[in-house]
Amino acid sequence: MELLLLSNSVLTGHGYLAHAIEPMRALLKDRRRALFVPFAGVTVDWDEYTARVSQALAPLGIELEGVHTLENAVDAVARAEVIIVGGGNSFNLLKCCRERGLLAAIAERVRQGAAYIGWSAGANLACPTICTTNDMPIVDPGGFSALGLVDYQINPHYTNRLPDGHQGETRNQRLAELLRARPEMTVIGLPEGDWLTVDHGETRLAGPYDAVLFRAGMDPQTLEPGGEPLALARA
Repeated sequence: MELLLLSNSVLTGHGYLAHAIEPMRALLKDRRRALFVPFAGVTVDWDEYTARVSQALAPLGIELEGVHTLENAVDAVARAEVIIVGGGNSFNLLKCCRERGLLAAIAERVRQGAAYIGWSAGANLACPTICTTNDMPIVDPGGFSALGLVDYQINPHYTNRLPDGHQGETRNQRLAELLRARPEMTVIGLPEGDWLTVDHGETRLAGPYDAVLFRAGMDPQTLEPGGEPLALARA
């Protein structure tokens, strides 16, 4: 499998998805026909969302089609060269994919060789569950299980900072709660601007910032970006 899992779509001072263009180019190779899954968009029209992504990815020469416009989305997924899943609300994304029978179809097609690109909620969808999303559960997705393309969880937009005077929990505290309830999980806190590439089972971290690895019963571990595969297997 070949995956590109990005923390976010916009960096301050850069255009929409601009920081993702070169990582996408490296992943795509000669693939050009792509399906876009816009279901994480809640306050944005799905046609408008698809058009915005298509415009942002114009330098790559991608032929982008919104999966929501297709009469038989499952068949379209089975023929796709690239599957792109946008950010927004992970619960709405999962619900819409499940209702349309797309979870199994996407997972099977990616395992057959289609490239997978997702940012924020789209990165969450590639995980075993969406339990490490930062989103509000605005809908019931019928269960938290997702695509399971990787065997770890991603927490996009990761930061442990709090505004001065804020009395809520830090992200690390929230993840500690998760791992108390689900100690079998491994979680990567992925800061904005960073991304993970997955190539035939090996995960690499890229971008300007260190990420953080969380496991139950262990202190958070710093992950440095670079060319070496991340050591994510449990001892």
